[in-house]
Amino acid sequence: QGRAAEAIYQSMNKKPAECSAVVNTGVSLSSGVVAGVVSAVISHPADTLLSKVNKAGAGGNGSIPSRMLNITKETGIVKLCTQGLGARCVMIGTLTALQFGIFDTIMRSLGAEKFHFHAPGGGH
Repeated sequence: QGRAAEAIYQSMNKKPAECSAVVNTGVSLSSGVVAGVVSAVISHPADTLLSKVNKAGAGGNGSIPSRMLNITKETGIVKLCTQGLGARCVMIGTLTALQFGIFDTIMRSLGAEKFHFHAPGGGH
């Protein structure tokens, strides 16, 4: 979300301090959508496979890895990666956007700045 927000501010040639609260909230929500969709796309195949392997009898008998392999063969990689992805992107994108929107709004309301981690022993 941080990189997406930085890219949005950079495309506007502005810093967050130069923008209104409404614009900053819009950037938080937009970058939250980007972060949510990216995470949904990355995690979707594994979550789909996990859901299928937890169904009774799915993938036949045997160990979990062998059942997962059987399910992947039966379903197909493309279908495993894309089935239900649109709905997942909408759901996770919306939830993540709201989380970051709320977080950034509360931080601004309290007058707090976002924290940045520094490498231990490195220069600040």
